[in-house]
Amino acid sequence: MDITRLGFGSWAVSGLGWRFSWGATDDAESVSAIRHAVESGVNWIDTAAVYGLGHSEELVGKAVAGLPETERPYLFTKAGLVWDPADPQAAPRRIMRPDSVRREAEDSLRRLGVDRIDLYQVHWPDTGESLEYAGGGHGAVSPKATPIEEYWQVMADLKAEGKVRAIGLSNHSPELLEAAERIAHVDVVQPPFSAINRSAAAEIAWARAHDTGVIVYSPLQSGLLTGSFSAERAANLSTDDWRRAHRDFTTDLAANLRLADALRPVADRHGAAVAEVALAWVLAWPGITGAIVGARRPGQVDGWIGAGSLRLAEADLDEITAAITASGAGTGPARP
Repeated sequence: MDITRLGFGSWAVSGLGWRFSWGATDDAESVSAIRHAVESGVNWIDTAAVYGLGHSEELVGKAVAGLPETERPYLFTKAGLVWDPADPQAAPRRIMRPDSVRREAEDSLRRLGVDRIDLYQVHWPDTGESLEYAGGGHGAVSPKATPIEEYWQVMADLKAEGKVRAIGLSNHSPELLEAAERIAHVDVVQPPFSAINRSAAAEIAWARAHDTGVIVYSPLQSGLLTGSFSAERAANLSTDDWRRAHRDFTTDLAANLRLADALRPVADRHGAAVAEVALAWVLAWPGITGAIVGARRPGQVDGWIGAGSLRLAEADLDEITAAITASGAGTGPARP
C-alpha cells in the first residue's frame, strides 16, 4: 500500500459512554471531518474496535460508504481490547485469544462495511488484564494471557485467508516484535511517538532493520503540540475526557506547553502552524512511514494537513532539539 504521510485518526470522534472518551462529539461533524481529510489528500484512516465500543468504526464506515471506489481510503483497525457491554465504563481487557480475535475481525468487517480490512493490528500485548489508562501502562500479566506466538499466528491466518491485507503490532517491545517475526512478517508497527513521547525509538529502529512500516500514533500528544492548548484549557476539560486525569495534562503540563511554545518561531519561519512543525519533526525520523492525526471538526484538519509536505532544515532540527532539552518535556532521543 502506498500511503500518504498523514492519516486520519478516529479515536477522538468516538463519542461518550466509554472509559477513554474525549468527551461529547457530533457524529455529523465527525463524518464531515473524515471526508474533509480524504478530500484534502489523506488516503488512510486508523480506527479500533474499542474506540467508542464500536462507534468509531461505524462512523468510519458511514463516512467512506458514499465515496466512489477510486476515492475510498485504506481502512486500518485494531483488535485485542475487549469490553464488557454491561459495564461500558470499565477498563477494557487485553485479550488476544484466537477465538476472540476472529470474532473481533468479523465484527469490525461488519461495522466498517467492507469485505477486507487493509491493515489489522494488535492493539496491545495480551495480558489478560485491564488496560488501566489510555496510552500507557503495561499492566500485570495473567497466567491466562495468550502468548504472542499464538495470537500472531491467528493474525497471519486471517491474512492468508484474505480477511485482512496486512498485519501489524501496536505497543509491542522489540523483544515481542522479534518473537512475532519468527512466526510471520510484521508488516507494520504502531508505537506512540511525538516530540514529547520519544520512548519508541528502539521499536522504530527495529522496524527499519526488518523492512517493516511504521505508523505512529499521538504525534501531537493528544493536542498538546497543536499550539492552541493552554493551562486554562486543560483545567476546563470535561469530566468525561480521559485527558483530564492524565499526567501529560496535569503534573507534566507546564513542561509540555513550554515545548509547544518553543516550536512557534520555527513555524513562523515556514509560514506553518505549530502542529505542522510538530508533525514534520516526527516525519523526519528515519524509518517512520506515516503519522496518525486526529480531528473532530473539518477545520482542525486544515491545521495539520500541510505537515505532509513540510521539510525541516538542519537548523530547524537543531533548534527543536535545544527546545526539547530546555523544556524538560518527555524522555528519549531528541533529534532524528
